[in-house]
Amino acid sequence: MTAPIPRDIPDLPAISGIPAPVTSVVPATAVVAPARRPLAAVCRALVALAAAGAVVTEMVLGSPLRAFSHFSVQSTALVALVFAVSARRAWSASRPLPSWVTGGTVLYAVIAALVYHLILMRDPATFSMTTTPTGAPVDPTGWLAVTNAAFHTAIPLAVVADWLLLTRPSPPRLSHAAAWLIYPLAYLVFTLGRAALVTPDWPAPYLYPFLDVDQHGYKSTLGNALLLGLASYALALLLIVVDHLRPDLVHPRRGRPSRHDRRPENRISSPANGGLK
Repeated sequence: MTAPIPRDIPDLPAISGIPAPVTSVVPATAVVAPARRPLAAVCRALVALAAAGAVVTEMVLGSPLRAFSHFSVQSTALVALVFAVSARRAWSASRPLPSWVTGGTVLYAVIAALVYHLILMRDPATFSMTTTPTGAPVDPTGWLAVTNAAFHTAIPLAVVADWLLLTRPSPPRLSHAAAWLIYPLAYLVFTLGRAALVTPDWPAPYLYPFLDVDQHGYKSTLGNALLLGLASYALALLLIVVDHLRPDLVHPRRGRPSRHDRRPENRISSPANGGLK
């Protein structure tokens, strides 16, 4: 008489010389098509329109080349581009943008806001995106005051709110924190090179007072840039950590969350009582 066939076949013992398979977690977006998100699409479209409007207004009412040379204007133009693409993808149920793109956009917008409010606003008489023909800073008025608030307050707040409330957590790798600093480093080279190449009669060649080589010298200027770079790197790491810890408000899990590290069962029959099916 033969023994009954077990309903559950136990795991086979490991074979020496053959490495154990590595458990891989397949994201849900790889097997489940994302759904349309009209609310997120409309909100991102409005942010993109506001950011593009602020950039165009600043360039039309002021000097176009000088206006677009500011870091805050460039980062706002990036926000307009990224949010326009994100709005289209959310509306058409396409794959969202990679996390390194959205994370970098958030980082640059936050850097522009923090530098303005923590450093530049400490002495408003030394910095203004609006200058006289001789290069002296003046307080922006009218639409220029609106764009100034948009660049350094409204747009960064909207970007962070979208990241926290309307974007699913998809933490970038730690290596992305260093890669995100390539753009600020390139901007430093650009702004110092721009000031070195302009003619002596060019008004206010240095856009930011802490990068003014004529006033501080190259040693102090590069020291200021190094401190800002370290602070930006720490901020990038903080954004990655927060992305790991923040809850998913877009599609919160219901019930007991699934354990990705749980070993799958090797079953060839139904769990119900009975023979093989």
